[in-house]
Amino acid sequence: MLEWDDLRYVRALGSAGTLGGAAEHLGVHASTVYRRLGQVEARVGVRLFDRHRDGFSLTPAGEETLALAERMGTEVEALERRLAGRDMRPSGIVRVTTTDTLLLGVLGPVLGAFRAEHPEIRLELVSGNPFLSLSRRDADVALRPTADPPETLVGRRVADVATAVYASSGYLERAGGGRPLEEQSWIAPDDSLAHLPSARWLRRTLPGLEPVIECNSVAAMHVLARGGAGLAPIPCFLADPDPGLERVTPPIPELTVGLWLLTHRDLRRVARIRALLDFLHVALGEYTALFAGEGDT
Repeated sequence: MLEWDDLRYVRALGSAGTLGGAAEHLGVHASTVYRRLGQVEARVGVRLFDRHRDGFSLTPAGEETLALAERMGTEVEALERRLAGRDMRPSGIVRVTTTDTLLLGVLGPVLGAFRAEHPEIRLELVSGNPFLSLSRRDADVALRPTADPPETLVGRRVADVATAVYASSGYLERAGGGRPLEEQSWIAPDDSLAHLPSARWLRRTLPGLEPVIECNSVAAMHVLARGGAGLAPIPCFLADPDPGLERVTPPIPELTVGLWLLTHRDLRRVARIRALLDFLHVALGEYTALFAGEGDT
């Protein structure tokens, strides 16, 4: 008889298509995924996945099993959220997802102050570009700059986040800051960040641009611009306080997005999550001018 733990492995492998991807999602070793898959297939007496050199694909039986795993997973996750929503203790763990730029820019001291005020609440922080699923409880709270927050989440728009083009004074002296933008050296987002407004703006404003460096993080673009490698579009809250950078353009209106503080509707009344949401809303509100590119706070 199949159990939910078996179906978790089918679900993860069916979604990722590779042992490594499934293992990363489940937090186990790839060999564990392979071993558990063999056990599940032996138990049901039918092959669920075809093995290929570059990954795994579902058999017809695997597609049926994955459909069941998805239905059960949705129900289990909904139950977990409802149960968590009844937890009114201002203690426990809150998992937060945010961007590396926010963490480097303003979030470090803000979260430090939160911990001092709420020592019984433990934080798990996941920083990076992917927008983790709050429906699957990959995270409880998301703090993200976005023009289009997911409709499945609830939250508040904390501020407007402006972006401008920056470069180091050394680069501008060497390359000539008065030259047209198309003649400058550019540090640009790579394909993994193609969804960013700054990436779309570069493609539209400078068609055919060949960047001197492409990066998979805005934080890396910031570091490279400060080092003199070229121009880069960087959020003002990160670049303005940096004495190693100068603005090349004013904030670009079409690159302004909202800074959203989000959670799942089933979790918004959990005491520890409510405490973090309320604290962040007030604390980050003190940085609105910095976020908007209007200067330091």
